[in-house]
Amino acid sequence: MDGKSVVLIVGEETEIGPSVRALGFRPVTVPGLEDVRTRLETSQPAFVLINQPEQRLNPVILHDLSRSSAPIFLVRNPGAADGDVEAGSRIRILTRPVTDLDLEAAVLATIGYVGRSAMSLEADRPRQFPGQYVSEYAHLFDHSPQMRAIRKTLEEVADTGATILFRGESGVGKDLAARAVHAASSRAGRPFVKVNCAALPADLLESELFGHEKGAFTGAHRRKLGKFEFANHGTIFLDEIGELPLGLQAKLLHVVEDFQFSRIGGRELIRVDTRIIAATNRNLEVALSRGEFREDLYYRLNVVEILLPPLRERREEIAPLVFSLLARFNRQYQRQVDVSPELLSSFEGYSWPGNIRELENIVRRLVVLANPRQVEEEILNRGRVLTPRTDVASPPAVNPVAVDVAQGLRAIARRAAQEAERRALAGVLERVRWNRAEAARILKVSYKTLLTKIVDCGLDSKTSRHGS
Repeated sequence: MDGKSVVLIVGEETEIGPSVRALGFRPVTVPGLEDVRTRLETSQPAFVLINQPEQRLNPVILHDLSRSSAPIFLVRNPGAADGDVEAGSRIRILTRPVTDLDLEAAVLATIGYVGRSAMSLEADRPRQFPGQYVSEYAHLFDHSPQMRAIRKTLEEVADTGATILFRGESGVGKDLAARAVHAASSRAGRPFVKVNCAALPADLLESELFGHEKGAFTGAHRRKLGKFEFANHGTIFLDEIGELPLGLQAKLLHVVEDFQFSRIGGRELIRVDTRIIAATNRNLEVALSRGEFREDLYYRLNVVEILLPPLRERREEIAPLVFSLLARFNRQYQRQVDVSPELLSSFEGYSWPGNIRELENIVRRLVVLANPRQVEEEILNRGRVLTPRTDVASPPAVNPVAVDVAQGLRAIARRAAQEAERRALAGVLERVRWNRAEAARILKVSYKTLLTKIVDCGLDSKTSRHGS
């Protein structure tokens, strides 16, 4: 005995047994109605399910069963007559097919409980996502193992309300991923508001985010609502968050913490219920070391971090993307352009430094010009290697160190670390105009240690700009 309440199933268990188990009960099968009466006393079931689709039921036995303390459920085919069930009988009718939800609702309405809590049952059911997410976004993440893993994460966090930070190179699809999260969440019917933090100067960006009151500054002729207000009960997507000026980072931090702010020139405290999603193609850790990004804001935004890999690392997606974009642009421009196997092979062999955005532009050009040969030559003539940057969202790949392999991995690693340290040190010094005290503060080292590092790295204020 497993301690679960018993449910007597009269007849076939195959179709109804799994639903009984899903509700936390233990099904016990009896062959016919005649066997139920004796089992009612010995088993004391929570309820009885009569599931005999091919047999004529005995009205007398049904009448006797309906007088028992255990609720009786009779499973019937759609449109079947209930002539063998007396009017006013306590027998309840369930119509095939009976789903887990149908049975749960009937049992809860009759006996007031199921074998386990409805919350537990709900947790085991497959999540039902809004139609827009299923039709427009879900399939876009199905073409590579990396993106399928990302899709799983997106779906897990979509309804949590947690702040998400998307990272990756420019053009990898961070905007699309943010929209997918919104579409998969319970906020799907609410506004999705995008703000490009790199597109506006600081003074205009503050007004864009938080709004302003009439007369707050020259040219403020009327009240203006900010993007956070427009995104109330929805989602705000802060793209290029790494470019947000330091002054605005402090104000954004307070909004992320308590979801309240004041318009420029206003005293009213405005509260919003907004899901915050941010994205960047910068390496925020480098920005932190340079004093360009607040550490407290970084941790507030980085509750869930999702790194979108570049297109060159998921080449199996190139062909599906090409055909999808081709169909879209053929419809848009009313063309019938196709892609040859040779051109598709060129696409799959190209490194795509501009990622999906570059691929989209190339396919659009292919359709508009209707000249596959020209596009193929353009792809072949482009460089295949992406030059590493020190400020991209993911750590740049380290170029092979020009050293004799015989020196061993330790020597190679030491040389690479020294070069990375030299570049980082030079970058900070240039930024603070060789203010060594400020550089020591940013790098969190003593002034003496900084001077030693400058000598060790061979840096000089007059030549470092060219040497690094």
